[in-house]
Amino acid sequence: MAGKNAIELQGVSKRYGAHANVLDDVSLSVTNSEFLAIVGPSGSGKTTLLRLINRLAEPTGGTIRVGDTNVAETDPILLRRRIGYVFQGVGLFPHMTVAENIAITPRLIGWDDEKRAARTGELLALVRLDPEKYRERFPAELSGGERQRVGVARALAAEPKIVLMDEPFGALDALTRDALQKDYRGLHERLSLTTVMITHDLTEAALLADRIAVIHRGKIVEQGTPRELMTAPKDAYVRELVKTPKEQAERLAALMRGKP
Repeated sequence: MAGKNAIELQGVSKRYGAHANVLDDVSLSVTNSEFLAIVGPSGSGKTTLLRLINRLAEPTGGTIRVGDTNVAETDPILLRRRIGYVFQGVGLFPHMTVAENIAITPRLIGWDDEKRAARTGELLALVRLDPEKYRERFPAELSGGERQRVGVARALAAEPKIVLMDEPFGALDALTRDALQKDYRGLHERLSLTTVMITHDLTEAALLADRIAVIHRGKIVEQGTPRELMTAPKDAYVRELVKTPKEQAERLAALMRGKP
């Protein structure tokens, strides 16, 4: 399976009503165990692209495959149970405990109580939350970072090999965001996950991803490794995009050297 595409989009377009295409002839592949970040401004089509992969939305044209499966030919509910999804707003059910939230998909696919409980404890430990302390808590009793960790645990509960992440760290404070980013990257490698993360933050993408695809006005305008995009961008929009993090890094370096 190594090197084989986990996700493949071919000529994918999406239009809502009579409006212009939100996505326009997008072709993109993600290999097994790759961490791909999709970067773009608000309204560029990045969330729509993510929603098309697990059929929360349907394309106007083109083909999407997950592994060997054309997603248009599979049951969307069964498809979503194979794919973990982490939202920016987490989306935990407030009336359910942490354990109940994590175990939703395993319960729907028929895991017994003992297996669900064992998996919940395993995942809480994996995302650095003490199972005995957090299992019976409700979302309102958690900090933002703790809720996001539970969201990651829930996404991994049914042992998916693919995880989709919709700006998962954007609403967190800087210290919590940095800790969660490092922990998730470690989980990605340890579990051999295929991750697709969307973000508007190029620095976050560069520090986390194996490869970055930049989307602008519904088109993939450039893609490459973080080093390629940060040092030698070819597209005019991408050149403009990398200016800010590079200038910030230069200013920070000057401050560290004691220069104004």
